[in-house]
Amino acid sequence: MGESTSGAVPGLGDLTVVHLMRHGEVHNPDGVLYGRLDGFHLSELGHEMARLVTAHLEANDITHVVASPLERAQETAAPIAADHDVAIVTDARVIESENQFEGPRNWHLFTNVTKPSWGEPYEDIATRMLAAVMDARDAARGHEAVIVSHQLPVWTVRNKLEGRRLWHDPRKRECTLASLTSLTFEGDELASITYSEPAAELLARASKSVGA
Repeated sequence: MGESTSGAVPGLGDLTVVHLMRHGEVHNPDGVLYGRLDGFHLSELGHEMARLVTAHLEANDITHVVASPLERAQETAAPIAADHDVAIVTDARVIESENQFEGPRNWHLFTNVTKPSWGEPYEDIATRMLAAVMDARDAARGHEAVIVSHQLPVWTVRNKLEGRRLWHDPRKRECTLASLTSLTFEGDELASITYSEPAAELLARASKSVGA
């Protein structure tokens, strides 16, 4: 695990960074495909991941924190917001993708990587995520924002911004638990995308149960 970068190195100017963070590990001992279901909270390891990323971002100039309405995202965002003395802005546009197969042991019904079986088109996911990113950029202009979301929405909007096809092999997503996909803007223009894993040392202990 490591760090990858795409795009040009930003120069001097009005720089704003929007960090897209995937939430930490969820307590899911039964391996439920939980999607947007209520009641799925961070595990103890997930809370540890959130604290580790909070420490990683402690010196950053974060002025705006956004989270999906789902418990796991809110709980991941909480220590970051508290550490920077800002309120969490809940934004439904960064919620997990719609999934009609939510519930116990239904994940096997996913069969087509080119068109999501759960019903929400990749382009729709990218559109709502991109709108949330731009609003966060504007809210944190000249500073940094954190958006705590979910694996597929983060990976989809990254593919959109990098000009790649949106359908993909889910096993090849570069978006581990508590990872940061950091978008640096120079003015309104995207200058670079950097990926990092501040909680990499904890990933080996993470459950392999279904969920994102």
